[in-house]
Amino acid sequence: MQTTLLIMAAGIGSRFGTGIKQLEPVDAAGHIIMDYSIHDAIEAGFNKVVFIIRKDIEKEFKEVVGDRIADICKAHNVTVDYAFQDIKDIPGELPEGRTKPWGTGQAVLAAKELLTTPFIVINADDYYGKEGFREVHEYLVNGGQSCMAGFVLKNTLSDNGGVTRGICKMDDQNNLTEVVETKNIVKMAEGAQADGVVLDTDSLVSMNMWGLTPDFLKILEEEFEEFFEKEVPENPLKSEYLIPIFIGELLAEDKMSVKVLRTNDTWYGMTYKEDVEAVRESFREMLAEGIYKEDLFADL
Repeated sequence: MQTTLLIMAAGIGSRFGTGIKQLEPVDAAGHIIMDYSIHDAIEAGFNKVVFIIRKDIEKEFKEVVGDRIADICKAHNVTVDYAFQDIKDIPGELPEGRTKPWGTGQAVLAAKELLTTPFIVINADDYYGKEGFREVHEYLVNGGQSCMAGFVLKNTLSDNGGVTRGICKMDDQNNLTEVVETKNIVKMAEGAQADGVVLDTDSLVSMNMWGLTPDFLKILEEEFEEFFEKEVPENPLKSEYLIPIFIGELLAEDKMSVKVLRTNDTWYGMTYKEDVEAVRESFREMLAEGIYKEDLFADL
């Protein structure tokens, strides 16, 4: 069965070089986090990769990432394609002075012509681990419509400051009922808290790893038009069309069902510059334990 890995990479800076967190090497071979995600997705069974980028960074992106990945994917019968997120690709007029991108919902819509199979959506600069890709792939190829990898809160915290997480509420069938955005979650000696409130660190949280089907795109596009009619006029310079908020609204209206698939893997990201070395150390440990090979794609 054909399945697609959709990588949201439009946020990578237009100048490639030092300081771009998506391009920070995390191992001695120079691999970036995105390489590991692509490896894990191919290993899980995904056989198409679509990068969402901006047209103005196409040349640099292909030089630094895309062409190398295309060669690797070709060797494993995986195709690579590109979708381009454009601030002007909207169902209305671009508000004067608007420079902020429209968010993850618009990013996914930029790829709608390429998403003809069930697909998984991830951020370019997040490490998710192998289990999430396996769980989502298995769910989709067995006829599932919509799912989300649920990460254990304690496995997603930073030692270097507060983070924002979407804490999941579920029914007894592990169907998502609500995502509660919780800001300034701080890791403590025992557990975690947000603004003085103690949190259950075994709670599941959303890290924007969604499994979806082409049917989802139809309602995503319809609601984008409504977003432009209702929300953009109220905040023309900063309103965003975000997938977690959109899905939350559909859940509240009983228009969608999302299965939460628990993953026990540790999520890594570079929220703070101090996180970079800790993330590198984690990859050194995974390589030492044999979770990955130094020649990353050699085991596929």
